[in-house]
Amino acid sequence: MVKILKKRQIIDYGAFVEALAKAATQPESRDRRARILDVAKTAWKDGFAELKQRHEQDGTNGRTLAASFSYLADKLVEGLYDVAVHHLYPCHNPTDSERLAVVATGGYGRSELAPFSDLDLLFLYPYKSTVWHEQVVEFMLYTLWDMGLKVGQAVRSPGDCVRMAQKDLSVKTALLERRMLVGDRALFDALDSRYRKEVLEGQGRLFVEQKLAERDARHSRMGDSRYVVEPNLKDGKGGLRDLHTLFWMTKFLYDVHRPRDLVLEGILAPEELQSFRKAESFLWTVRVSLHFLVGRAQERLTFDVQPELARRLNYRDRPGLSGVERFMKHYFLVAKQVGDLTRVVCAVLEDRQEKTSMFSLKALRPKRRIRGFRVDGNRLNVSGDALFVKDPRKMIEIFAAAHQSGFDIHPNALRHIGRHLALIDKTVREDPAANKAFMEVLTSKDHPELNLRRMNEAGVFGRFVPDFGRVVAQMQYDMYHHYTVDEHTIHAIGLLAKIERGELADEHPMSTALIHKLVSRRVLYVAVLLHDIAKGRQEDHSKTGERIARTLCPRLGLTAAETDLVAWLVRWHLLMSHTAFKRDLADRKTILDFCKAVKSPERLKLLIILTVVDIRAVGPGVWNGWKGQLLRDLYDQAEEVLIAGHATTGRKERVDSKKAELASRLGDWPKRSREIHMSRLHDSYWIAEDSNTHEHNARLIRETESTGEEVGVMLSVNAFQDMTEVGVFTRDRPGLFARLSGAFAVAGASVVDAKIHTTNDGKALDNFRIQSMDGSAFSDPHKLAQMERSVRRAVVNKLPADENLKRKTNALKKRMAVFTVEPLILIDNRASNRATVIEVNARDRIGLLYDLTRALSRMRLSIFSAHVATYGERAVDVFYVQDLEGQKITGAQRIANIEKKLLAASLGDLPFSHEHRRRMGAKAHGG
Repeated sequence: MVKILKKRQIIDYGAFVEALAKAATQPESRDRRARILDVAKTAWKDGFAELKQRHEQDGTNGRTLAASFSYLADKLVEGLYDVAVHHLYPCHNPTDSERLAVVATGGYGRSELAPFSDLDLLFLYPYKSTVWHEQVVEFMLYTLWDMGLKVGQAVRSPGDCVRMAQKDLSVKTALLERRMLVGDRALFDALDSRYRKEVLEGQGRLFVEQKLAERDARHSRMGDSRYVVEPNLKDGKGGLRDLHTLFWMTKFLYDVHRPRDLVLEGILAPEELQSFRKAESFLWTVRVSLHFLVGRAQERLTFDVQPELARRLNYRDRPGLSGVERFMKHYFLVAKQVGDLTRVVCAVLEDRQEKTSMFSLKALRPKRRIRGFRVDGNRLNVSGDALFVKDPRKMIEIFAAAHQSGFDIHPNALRHIGRHLALIDKTVREDPAANKAFMEVLTSKDHPELNLRRMNEAGVFGRFVPDFGRVVAQMQYDMYHHYTVDEHTIHAIGLLAKIERGELADEHPMSTALIHKLVSRRVLYVAVLLHDIAKGRQEDHSKTGERIARTLCPRLGLTAAETDLVAWLVRWHLLMSHTAFKRDLADRKTILDFCKAVKSPERLKLLIILTVVDIRAVGPGVWNGWKGQLLRDLYDQAEEVLIAGHATTGRKERVDSKKAELASRLGDWPKRSREIHMSRLHDSYWIAEDSNTHEHNARLIRETESTGEEVGVMLSVNAFQDMTEVGVFTRDRPGLFARLSGAFAVAGASVVDAKIHTTNDGKALDNFRIQSMDGSAFSDPHKLAQMERSVRRAVVNKLPADENLKRKTNALKKRMAVFTVEPLILIDNRASNRATVIEVNARDRIGLLYDLTRALSRMRLSIFSAHVATYGERAVDVFYVQDLEGQKITGAQRIANIEKKLLAASLGDLPFSHEHRRRMGAKAHGG
């Protein structure tokens, strides 16, 4: 029982009851309810303020606060009951039916109440409800509701309660933690007796099965991982509800009342009870702090609350880890502890259940063994601690045995492993047999993630590979990464095996084909394991990871050549995605620079597969078909160079080939019309765009010119690439690209790629690829029509109103406001032979591209290629630009001015008057 100090400072119950009685006995009966409500509100408000101060100023822990809030609610309910039955609705000659008991159930019955949690109340009457019952209950409920409290209420007889508990698991669970508050004790005792006899007896095994199934369903709804970076600390995996489930099962079976009773019953060891209490205390402290912080009942640790919670709970920044990352790492380690306790309790309960089935055939069967481990049912088990103490290597080998057999590992075995993790030392780590067993699991294509995750949950993974242990429960505080580093890594390995099994062939046809052509497949599995192993350190994680790989790979049994390959992959695992998503793949220098780094076709194969699983494992919605297409384009062009040592097809041949393909697609056109069209466009256009775009553009141009329209717009949804393609053909004019960017922003679309072309006769042909803000194709017919209207208006100088952009931006501000993204402008004259490449890193927002392109237009810079990538709250916008003479941007002073103006634009600090918009101009519409 939690000790509550200075109770009278929370609520002086005697004074409270006296004030209620005074309010109820004033002669003006019409105002009695209002006076009583004022007294109750004041008592709750004062008690709430006292408890909040104890937490925020005195550091009172959450578990004590939960008990204190329960005490405050108890006295409030008791006082309202007292004033109802003695002053408002006195029953001077009550019949046997005019009795009432008020009972706390659920968490409130457990004497645990968060600041804004519901009060779960059961109003218990003998066998039928009377007018008197209705009056008392209605008064109490309406008073509590008028105070702003949330109440979960039920009005039932003991018989009703028992019948509902027999049919409804939630009622059965809520009544399991019944607690008498006030009223007729005999009624509560009647319920207590009937519940024990008619609900508890003989139903223990069924209840345990139901609660575990309920838990699994809840986990599934919450993402089935305790390592999501915005966890639900109440209902998520490893949260408070899981601790409650353990207690409910043992309470149902053994009538325990306090956690320490679990030790007396032999269910938990003393050190496991300590873990239970620490986990419960931590989770309650976080929950109470969260309620106070947001001022309402919120159970999810969203990004916007995590930094302030970390500050309030005294987590400070450390080298390589911010305070919020340290706080969340603690949370995930506690969630893992809850998982350990779940396994322990389930093992004990199952073991006791088996022992009661002394005469079952199962108990009489001889035990099978696999690699030295006993098979109990379909799970691997051990008889006791002796096996692991004698041979600690067995703590790794049991996972290989589980993988080989397809069996699970018995919670009892995991319990023994947990007690002896310290025995996994340097000797075990360097044992060839132990490393062979580990590699057997890691490099299997048959669902390796299953036993790697079990190994991680058991604490074995981090002990056997200490560098991996450093990233266990390590979150990355941003909106891009959805999982902790260890969970991301294991998920990536699982995806790799899926690709090898051919299960993702539709989504990743190239990777599926390439994985079976590798010289060494285990290189790829080890590289995926190690690619993020140095996250959370001060140094560049890619460089540090390379050093770790060179030390660890020989221990795992890799050859010197394989070790070099793994080390290179870890060092450059971001190279392909950065090149594909941030550079113009139509620029030949981009491909040549990439090939210079990669050097061999084998590395290229390995790198694209590693890149795919790394991106896919970041979280749902991060991968899309457009990213896949960019990676395939880069692979194809790089392979051509690496195999031949140079481009096998010259620029002229490539242009001629694409023109010939377009000619065949335009078979319905007269030959002369085809020739005129092709002569209007520069070679760079034919290199930069694909064949589908060539055809769409050709038909767009012809239709626009045949109808005499000033602006031609064509929209095409590419479902496979999760992208909508927008082609715009019109007269070239200053600032066109900026205005189009604004039109997309107002329509709620995100531009991810843009190619800007000018025909020989001075017409603008711009191709955009856009998505909805959720990363999917922009495909709603109504929105597409709205988009087309917006584009047409923008072309004729009817620019989008800035207030429209501000309105759309506000919806994103709150969620992103907690992230600090220092804007960074990088200007590179070496990445391209014909243009200056400008990369802008800034906080993502609607209208960012519009502001940046307006700034470039104002500086009279011509844009001919733009590439936009988003990583959660961070946007990376890349522009290939030239000056008015078609040259790169040179001169230190001019480059410094560009940096300054783009920095201001990235922050939204670039005011433009309508007059300036009218006058702004550049030689090319790309500006």
